[in-house]
Amino acid sequence: MDLTQGTEKEKHDRSKKMMLWFGIASLIMGFAGWTSAYIVSSARKDWVDIELPSLFYVSTGLIILSSLTYYIAKKGVLQNKQKISTIFLSLTLALGVAFIYLQFQGFEQMIGQGYRFTGPTSSIKMSFVYLIAAVHIAHVVAGLISLIVVLYKQVKGKYTAEDHLGVSLGETFWHFLGLLWVYLILFMTFVK
Repeated sequence: MDLTQGTEKEKHDRSKKMMLWFGIASLIMGFAGWTSAYIVSSARKDWVDIELPSLFYVSTGLIILSSLTYYIAKKGVLQNKQKISTIFLSLTLALGVAFIYLQFQGFEQMIGQGYRFTGPTSSIKMSFVYLIAAVHIAHVVAGLISLIVVLYKQVKGKYTAEDHLGVSLGETFWHFLGLLWVYLILFMTFVK
């Protein structure tokens, strides 16, 4: 397929999709670097084997559920069921906010167990856990901002079965964030 062919809208839509995939690829490279450094650092003598906070696992369930609600919302747009789409986009937003809240509560659990990001009670492993989770949270915040824009446009009736690029891009990014977190939580759980 020649990417220079098509209407201006088709070319514009393709460029937005490509930019999203370039962004996702760069995020994958960044997190691959941090998880590689985590593996290399796990050979250090001062590496401490600790359990992740239980709330990280609860938040994992929420982000997986939020991917399902985003999928249902997009399906509603494709079927021109605007009310269903709005409800499920709102539910996705609530689940995303709850995910972040539980992540911060997980940080509180770690601090309560005496594990800090820096200082005399910190460890290199905890610094990596804090870093990886915090950077992921920052990207979830970006996903929530995107979701708010999508929800606003949905409420304004901007999306239809024929014109739904914003919902599709938002859904793709949201699913990526969910899959990324599942990978990260499994990685930090099993790579001791």
